[in-house]
Amino acid sequence: MKEYNFREVEEKWQEKWNKNNLFKTENTVDNKENYYVLVMLPYPSGKLHVGHARNYTIGDVISRYKRMKGYNVLQPMGWDSFGLPAENAAIQNGVHPDLWTKSNIKNMKRQLKLMGLSYDWDREIASYTPEYYKWNQWMFKKFYEKGLIYKKKSTVNWCPDCQTVLANEQVEDGKCWRHSKTQVIQKDLEQWFFKITDYADELLEGHKELKGGWPDKVLAMQKNWIGKSYGTEIVFTVEETGEKLPMFTTRIDTIYGVTYAVVAPEHPIVGKVIAENDSLKEKIEAMKNTDIIERTAEGKEKNGIDTGWHVINPVNGEKVPLWIADYVLMNYGTGAVMAVPAHDERDFAFAKKYNLPMKVVINPKGQKEIINVNDMEEAFTDIGELVNSGKFDGTNSKKAIGLMADYVEENNWGEKTVKYRLKDWGISRQRYWGTPIPALYCEKCGTVMEKDENLPVNLPKDVKFTGNGNPIETSEEYKNAVCPICGGPARRETDTMDTFFDSSWYFLRYCDPKNEKAPFDKEIVDKWFPVNQYIGGVEHAVMHLLYARFFHKALRDINLVSSNEPFKRLLTQGMVLSNSYFSEKENKFLFLNEVETKGAKAYSIKTGEELSVKMEKMSKSKNNGVDPEEIILNYGADAVRLFIMFAAPPERELEWNENGLSGAVRFLNRVWRIVIENKDYISEEQIDYTKVSKEDKSLVRKLHQTIKRITDSIEDNYHFNTAIAGTMELVNEIYSYRANVLGTEKETSESKKIFGETIRDIIIMLSPFTPHFAEELWEELNKDKDLFNVSWPKYNEKLTISDEVTMAIQVNGKMRGSITIDSNLSKEEIEKRAFEVENVIKHTEGKNIVKVIVVPKKIVNIVVK
Repeated sequence: MKEYNFREVEEKWQEKWNKNNLFKTENTVDNKENYYVLVMLPYPSGKLHVGHARNYTIGDVISRYKRMKGYNVLQPMGWDSFGLPAENAAIQNGVHPDLWTKSNIKNMKRQLKLMGLSYDWDREIASYTPEYYKWNQWMFKKFYEKGLIYKKKSTVNWCPDCQTVLANEQVEDGKCWRHSKTQVIQKDLEQWFFKITDYADELLEGHKELKGGWPDKVLAMQKNWIGKSYGTEIVFTVEETGEKLPMFTTRIDTIYGVTYAVVAPEHPIVGKVIAENDSLKEKIEAMKNTDIIERTAEGKEKNGIDTGWHVINPVNGEKVPLWIADYVLMNYGTGAVMAVPAHDERDFAFAKKYNLPMKVVINPKGQKEIINVNDMEEAFTDIGELVNSGKFDGTNSKKAIGLMADYVEENNWGEKTVKYRLKDWGISRQRYWGTPIPALYCEKCGTVMEKDENLPVNLPKDVKFTGNGNPIETSEEYKNAVCPICGGPARRETDTMDTFFDSSWYFLRYCDPKNEKAPFDKEIVDKWFPVNQYIGGVEHAVMHLLYARFFHKALRDINLVSSNEPFKRLLTQGMVLSNSYFSEKENKFLFLNEVETKGAKAYSIKTGEELSVKMEKMSKSKNNGVDPEEIILNYGADAVRLFIMFAAPPERELEWNENGLSGAVRFLNRVWRIVIENKDYISEEQIDYTKVSKEDKSLVRKLHQTIKRITDSIEDNYHFNTAIAGTMELVNEIYSYRANVLGTEKETSESKKIFGETIRDIIIMLSPFTPHFAEELWEELNKDKDLFNVSWPKYNEKLTISDEVTMAIQVNGKMRGSITIDSNLSKEEIEKRAFEVENVIKHTEGKNIVKVIVVPKKIVNIVVK
């Protein structure tokens, strides 16, 4: 028997696919509906790990399945290839980012091909190429002309380690999103911003279109990040200076309970406070540079500074102290808050800490005695009735919000308004390896944009990578330019764009990647959009996924696309977990080759130290990434793909276990043997279902049940593990059928045909998961058509239902037995079979049969005397 040699099989088919350019996709195919499957493009770090392999296999299984279902499928791949790692490599190793990136792309592309992924490589893109980033600059100009991009001085997030600005979405737990070792600080800089806030409402409203296609948790994360709040902006007056201090509140019903006011340390008024009292400067700066997440975290002790100033409440004329506090942020509301400690937990804790007064203005409903503030152990935050609130006393507090907002507006103390947590997207980066911003500064013309015909503005080559500051600043040739308006001297912008700009539209370029006159052709894009299935990590919910949605809407508004949303359906795959080994002595995670395992324990080979072992997300920082190339070499790409898809549903975490790979190999060998050993039994003739035996019917039923189960599992929720389990059960069934039917007296004229059809359908249904393996078996069956283009099998609903029924038999109303029969038997035949049951014979023998009542498929009732 021919042995299954996965290395030979996989190399053979990868070479054939590549030679025939099998995966090339046309933008339109007659009589086929377009279907776009997209996996988030990777950063070319140089090596894949199993987490990548899982992500890309999910996309490939969906793509292959949809092709077999008759769709014209687009599945492209490219490289999100700008960013800090390449620049850091240049600093550390003296290798230009361009060369480092090219080398990494070459290696990762080779690894992806080893996995048998059906990408249309003719559509490959890389964001670091001038051919791509030219269109970043072109779109930057278009958005600038539309007023969506602007420059202003602002307090921004600054990572001292990366030496660059970060958008709010790129700050995680007060640290840079790229690493967790450096605290992000606040810095005042002139920066370019993208007006994402103009689309805040539409981004929220768009969730209705995405409901059902996107995970609820992603929509919730975006909703919370946008943070829309309805409230009132009421203007207090600073007693000492007379200036107006607007404050935003969602609880205007508590306005009579204000006992102090608070501003963020970044608030403009703080500069005036410092000017009068310089001794506060150091404390205020320390407060500004505290982790923003830590500043606002629930349960975290809040810190404050008394300014010595006061503000006047416009509603009741009361004077209250003005404080600076770390729990107030400049990027929400107005950066100033009216504090009502009796009815707000945060304010309550702050007031208790600094011995500030409290005033109750809401009492529990129906309670006559007003709450004594001295007895309060926590703020009263429930709905109740207003007290100490002037003419509003006795009003339900919820109802009072609207009434008091109207009252404030009528008296010109403020106005009803809506605020957002979302702030404009800062896109300036003070690093080299990114898209140059196409702006110039001319003393005569001011800020101007480079002419279209001069795009792309290429990154300079004469730069020095010292690790200090922006390398572009070292290129005099680049900085000193000519004004495109007046022809006079101008200074070129040295900031580059946030790399999320690149990844906010790459999926559109895939549709028309060779276009030299535009970023893409709208007519072509409209045929593919929105993307039918997008796949990627949930960690991108409020970065890439939010930016991409915003970008797409902005492109629609300059008539480059027609769709409102870029992605119709989103799958956020679960993490791959792997054992991590942490050394307390060396204070780092060890690589696998530095670790010796003994049972459940692990030790450092170098020091003998017993290591802390736990399952964690597979990542470079934990040194626990499993190289897919190594396991492909040992087990084969198809076994890896099969195990990854079988081990857990795609949205769940997957615990990496090499034993599962061995199981996948054993299963593939079982399928291989049943096909290769029994090729002679495989017939191409049509089955005559009128001539099949009971055993034949059983296999036919199992086959059609399995096709239905697998199809439903893929269509409904991509539960590939259920699909593979169904195939495994069918393989068990066909082994039993081969042993008990073929070559025995039970074999019928239709047995070979049924066996052949089952074998063929097993191979087809395995092909999205194990493409090389399936193609080889298909060829063994002398098929001349590429399995890649074969239609997915269809099930017959009637054949999934058993044609046997079990009927109860009663004698004079008492149960005396049962029979299992063909449901199509006549009443006469059913009656005859009923009288063959031993217990029925016992209770009817020698008695007069009065009548026999047959209810088909249910019961036989025999009446005797």
